[in-house]
Amino acid sequence: MKEYKNTGSKDTRSGFGDGLTELGKTNENVVALCADLTGSLKMDDFKANHPERFFQVGIAEANMIGMAAGMTIGGKIPFTGTFANFATGRVYDQIRQSVAYSGKNVKICASHAGVTLGEDGATHQILEDLGLMKMLPGMTVINTCDYNQTKAATIAIAEHDGPVYLRFGRPKVANFTPEDQKFEIGKAVKLYEGTDVTIIATGHLVWEAVQAAVELNEKGISAEVINIHTIKPLDEEAIITSAKKTGCVVTAEEHNFLGGLGESVARTLAENHPTPQEFVATKDTFGESGTPAQLMDKYGLNAAAIVKASEKVLKRK
Repeated sequence: MKEYKNTGSKDTRSGFGDGLTELGKTNENVVALCADLTGSLKMDDFKANHPERFFQVGIAEANMIGMAAGMTIGGKIPFTGTFANFATGRVYDQIRQSVAYSGKNVKICASHAGVTLGEDGATHQILEDLGLMKMLPGMTVINTCDYNQTKAATIAIAEHDGPVYLRFGRPKVANFTPEDQKFEIGKAVKLYEGTDVTIIATGHLVWEAVQAAVELNEKGISAEVINIHTIKPLDEEAIITSAKKTGCVVTAEEHNFLGGLGESVARTLAENHPTPQEFVATKDTFGESGTPAQLMDKYGLNAAAIVKASEKVLKRK
């Protein structure tokens, strides 16, 4: 098996910040708005170098979305930044009406998603955001797995004409994808070829899926691992092709199993190639306070859970 190496753990939010910094140098139409979380969103460098293009709106997320929508009319490309809970749940009406329905070129960039927000607890964690955003017509939904991929995605969405939801996280996680990667919206990345089971993962669970595949290989099980960084538009061809080859699927995500990647994959398979599937995700629950590692273990969002789900689904073939 190919060996994927962690080149040094980094937080994905820093990938966003560094991508935004690069955009500030190369695209004068890029502007940034933040809802009182500049440091947490790693937007300080953009603010320092382009103060005329940075807008601190304070704890007024709905106003931030409205401002961003208005800026697109003048040809600007606004990147909004706040925690995922506030970026979606708190301002869903404004996103629906002013951004999605109007087709505005706003990039909604959301950090601290999922239970890996950690000690701040359930009120700040969100496990429903992918579902909320993917249901909006015309909204592109991206959930990146490491620092390098987040930086590449941040740069890539500036070239995409239309609303985008970019989701990333707080903790330092393995950085293992290529530094010079080309990020293609809607194009899955196959990490391992396999014949027995397909593991389709997104976000922080991609590295866990890689570790699970290694463990499964040691047990004589050949796992195909697919990194789905774009939840919408979904790379249905990659999913169907792999499912036809392996005959069973496991999806893995740091999100509620209701409404997330797993349901999108299930719909795709139901319509094209019905296949046994197991879900590694939270099970219709809120989070709680704890360290990211403790919460990932408690809610079964790790390599061990993926291995268990893979062994279970193999029996259903």
